[in-house]
Amino acid sequence: MSTTAPARFGALVLVWVCTAVAAVAAWRWSRSPWAWAALAVFGVLGLRGLWDLIQSRHTLLRNYPLLAHFRWFFEFLRPFLRQYIVENDREGRPYNRDMRSLIYQRAKDQVDVKPFGSDLDAYDAEFQVLAHSMAPRRKPDADFRVRVGGEACSQPYEAALLNVSAMSFGSLSAPAIEALNLGARRGGFYHDTGEGGISPYHRRHGGDLVWEIGSGYFGCRDRDGHFDRGLFREQATLDQVKMIEIKLSQGAKPGHGGVLPAAKITREIADTRKIPMNEDCRSPAWHSAFSTPCELLEFAAALREDSGGKPVGVKLCVGHPWEVLALCKAMLDSGIELDYIVVDGTEGGTGAAPEEFSDHLGLPLREGLLMVRNALVGTGLRSRVRLAASGKVYSAYTLAANLALGADWCNAARAFMLSLGCVQTKSCHNDRCPTGVATQNPSRQRGLVVADKAPRVANFQRHTLEHLAEIIAAAGLEHPGELLPRHLMHRRGTTELITLDKMYDFLEPNVLLDAPEDTVYGDWWHAADPDSFRPRRPVGPLHHK
Repeated sequence: MSTTAPARFGALVLVWVCTAVAAVAAWRWSRSPWAWAALAVFGVLGLRGLWDLIQSRHTLLRNYPLLAHFRWFFEFLRPFLRQYIVENDREGRPYNRDMRSLIYQRAKDQVDVKPFGSDLDAYDAEFQVLAHSMAPRRKPDADFRVRVGGEACSQPYEAALLNVSAMSFGSLSAPAIEALNLGARRGGFYHDTGEGGISPYHRRHGGDLVWEIGSGYFGCRDRDGHFDRGLFREQATLDQVKMIEIKLSQGAKPGHGGVLPAAKITREIADTRKIPMNEDCRSPAWHSAFSTPCELLEFAAALREDSGGKPVGVKLCVGHPWEVLALCKAMLDSGIELDYIVVDGTEGGTGAAPEEFSDHLGLPLREGLLMVRNALVGTGLRSRVRLAASGKVYSAYTLAANLALGADWCNAARAFMLSLGCVQTKSCHNDRCPTGVATQNPSRQRGLVVADKAPRVANFQRHTLEHLAEIIAAAGLEHPGELLPRHLMHRRGTTELITLDKMYDFLEPNVLLDAPEDTVYGDWWHAADPDSFRPRRPVGPLHHK
């Protein structure tokens, strides 16, 4: 824009002139609707321009009345223009166009083969490959299962290798919850409730549930927000609830509580969460039911007893390494063992969060998963405690990569949202989701038809596991549990591909008990305290070789 006054105010002057002409025309041809329409349009624009000129809040509007509105208009269009016109198929974040297309195609039961070779640069620093065999096996049955539940469980569960990760009713709409649960029932996999409690929509179709208990204890809390054992028992013993998951932290905002604004709280949400209407729903960053690793295990044991012997685990995004080791020490000292641990990576993130938390807190999934795997193996607990991974899982390869690092199964959240029709507008937090997935607005929810979307949820999971079976066979293996770090290669520089067991330290069984000083975890091991999440002594920086 020109900095001269005529150019800056030219649009406003032109609108005023047009308003005057329209006023004369409306006076002379009073019966003409076009004249009155022109007067209305230009009159409104003229008043808008006058307000821009005299207001003091926005500098651009004051200096460029009317014209500055074009800036905000194009700023509004910018995300859509970038996604649909500017970005190439591999530039978008967090899920690029290729990733989203893969999920859409599998959800819709369409052909998802890639013609004319890979678009990836095989010499790029981020290139990864799964080693195949010269003697591939016959494709196995894709209905892989993992038995979860130790000796303390009277009701162990056979979990699928890909399940719906934690997303709460309130964050997601009622039709979205219904479609996810119906899809999970049809596909034979579980649906994590998220910390928002078990809603009627979770129960309507009878799909397997994992009840996540967060720091707000929604669905099992008293009026003061503390854990209510009686309310927990009422729902935990339902046949549909297969496992209990204590949420310690999540990848989107580790170490941060959550807020559901009062404007989004409906009567159904309030009843499900056991919270009052017309107040913001806040979950604190910490649990009031326990404050040490040993107390956490005692809480888990109580939940296992009250649920009738169902598996109980924790979900966390790894931060301080000594806290994970302290939890393992507490299991050894107390004899109370968790049935499973779900590791969430900082790249996971259905929940809206402050930018600093999303971008700079919590370990990425690969490092976090490796940390927990090594802690369990190094303390001799790995054979009894199952391990799951959650964080940007969307394809058979991402599944295989996590399994090779030590996971028993994986959970996905955003991938299943995309299978419902999510188009990644990033409007999850403002109640304006255009596809009805993450909104409580009834007029927007009507676009999501449960009968149409539920099969897509099941299709996506089924096709992903079928492709996992294919790449397992190509690697010369019979079961995903046979995947090891040596099967996964990562480019280091332009001239070297190395296996993950050469990139990272994978501890041998019981080494933390026998010779912790011989590992990179030595300082953290000695600092870990089963009676406190704080270290016993100062420790060095986090380092993964």
